[in-house]
Amino acid sequence: MQKDHYTLAGKNIIVTGASSGIGRQCAISCSESGARVVLMGRDNSRLKETHMQMTGHDHLLIPVDLLNYSSVEDVIKEIVGQAGKMDGLINCAGISTTLPFSQSNPDRMEHFFRTNVIGGMNLTRLVVKDKNFNDNGGSVIFISSIMGSAGEAGKTLYSMTKGAIDAGVRSLAVELAKRRIRVNSISPGVVETPMSKNAVYFKDDESLDRIKSLHPLGIGKPEDVAGSCIFLLSDASSWITGTNMIVDGGYLTK
Repeated sequence: MQKDHYTLAGKNIIVTGASSGIGRQCAISCSESGARVVLMGRDNSRLKETHMQMTGHDHLLIPVDLLNYSSVEDVIKEIVGQAGKMDGLINCAGISTTLPFSQSNPDRMEHFFRTNVIGGMNLTRLVVKDKNFNDNGGSVIFISSIMGSAGEAGKTLYSMTKGAIDAGVRSLAVELAKRRIRVNSISPGVVETPMSKNAVYFKDDESLDRIKSLHPLGIGKPEDVAGSCIFLLSDASSWITGTNMIVDGGYLTK
C-alpha cells in the first residue's frame, strides 16, 4: 500500500491562537488530517467552540496566556503527560494594528514583541526540549506575514515583529536540524478573519476595494493558510526547513 505522505495521523500537534481565525482553522484542518490537536488560547469558551467543529474527540483544550512565561513550562509538562511527546507546533497567536509610527511608544513596542515574538519563541523553546518532542523530529511553524517582507504605511509595529520571526526561523532551523526538527514560517497576505475585519481597511468600501486590488487572487480565507500548515507538518515536506512560505494571493508579485 502506498504511504500517504500528507496525513497527520498519529501526530500530536499544538496550535496556539486556536480560539479564532487562522488558528481555529489550523486546529480544525489538523484534526481532519488525523492529528490529535492541543488547542491553546486564553479563552476556554472559544476553544470549546473550535473543538465542536473538529474531527475526533481526543483533543486537548488548554487555556493559557503565553505571556505568563512562568506557567508555560508547567503547561507543557501537563500536555506531554497526557498526550505523549509532540510532533508539531503551529504558532498562530498574535496581534495586529494599523497605526502611524508617531503614535507608538516603547511600551507599545514591547507589548507587540512580547505577544508576536517572545511568546511563541518561548513556547517553542520549551516544546522542542528532548523530553517533550518526538525523538525522530517534526515540524515547527510560525505564522508570519507579508508585512515582514513588504512595507506599508501604519504597519511599522506589526512589520518589525514579523521580520523578527522570519529572521529567527532561519537560525532556529539550522540549530534544530541535527534533531530533524524543521522550522518554517508562513507569510499570508490579508486573510478574512475576525482580527482583520477590525482593521481600518475593512471599515469602508473604498479602503476594502484597495486592499482587494493588491491581491490578484483576492483576499484569503483561513483555509488557505491552514492547508499550507498541513503540508509543512506532514512528511511530504521532510526536506524543507528555514523557509518563509508566501501565501498571499499574489500580493508580492505586484
